[in-house]
Amino acid sequence: MINKITQLFNTQYPVVQGGMIWVSGWKLASAVSNAGGLGLIGAGSMYPDVLREHIQKCKKATDKPFGVNVPMLYPDIEQIMDIIVDEGVKIVFTSAGNPKTWTSFLKEKGITVVHVVSSVKFALKAEAAGVDAVACEGFEAGGHNGREETTTFTLIPMVKEQVKIPVIAAGGIGTGRGMLAAMVLGADGVQIGSRFAATEESSAHENFKKTIVDVKDGGTYLTLKELAPVRLVRNKFFNDVQELYQNGPTVDELKSLLGRARAKRGMFEGDLDEGELEIGQIAGLIHDIKPAKQVLDEIIAEYNKVLTTNFTKL
Repeated sequence: MINKITQLFNTQYPVVQGGMIWVSGWKLASAVSNAGGLGLIGAGSMYPDVLREHIQKCKKATDKPFGVNVPMLYPDIEQIMDIIVDEGVKIVFTSAGNPKTWTSFLKEKGITVVHVVSSVKFALKAEAAGVDAVACEGFEAGGHNGREETTTFTLIPMVKEQVKIPVIAAGGIGTGRGMLAAMVLGADGVQIGSRFAATEESSAHENFKKTIVDVKDGGTYLTLKELAPVRLVRNKFFNDVQELYQNGPTVDELKSLLGRARAKRGMFEGDLDEGELEIGQIAGLIHDIKPAKQVLDEIIAEYNKVLTTNFTKL
């Protein structure tokens, strides 16, 4: 399969594994890259020295391209970017910030840059900043989300209509059928997060992986919009947040309830009651935990099967 995304990243398939916090370490990234996709290390949950270790281990585990996802709200962003350059990382996905801030710096170092956006407005800004592609993330996605609440399958054609650079669809995609649907709507590739969170190589706690498998339709909800919109599994912490909303909380009260390290507590340490459990709506279609290669192979096989058997002239 050769298209704009496989050529941009030098991968076999136009499939990117999302750089999720507490989930996307070197084991997952290298497994996806070895299987033909683009693996991403999620820097958002890593101190600088930890990120360096993951990059170095990933380089030993694969000779295929891989990248790093960097939320630009990270407090040690300068150190993170210096490490990425020092370690020779060739692909960076930036998110949660202005693409103008780091795109030129990275491009000058010969690094391919993709920016994650949630609207046409920000896709155009990213293109103007000089990024090589945009990852357009819809309302269905897990973790932190855009405020516009635009779904992936309406966002993709709207962005495709406005930009000239390649478009990667993200949010609510975890199957070959979903991948094909996104590409029919104009995407050049897809980014898949939740499905790869429930893999053997994911660094998520086993409790969290099992929770992903158990999530049903309607089991996640976007909340905490006053701070930073985040899609969570409905658990005790989520219910505490909803109870607080009944009293018209202030931003400070929401921050106080959230506290620190909620995501680490839930996703990495496995506290299913008090932790943040960030996962996308596609979790309702995730029924097992398996190797990342098997996940990717099944997605591509389904994509090809549906493409060849369902698309004929009317």
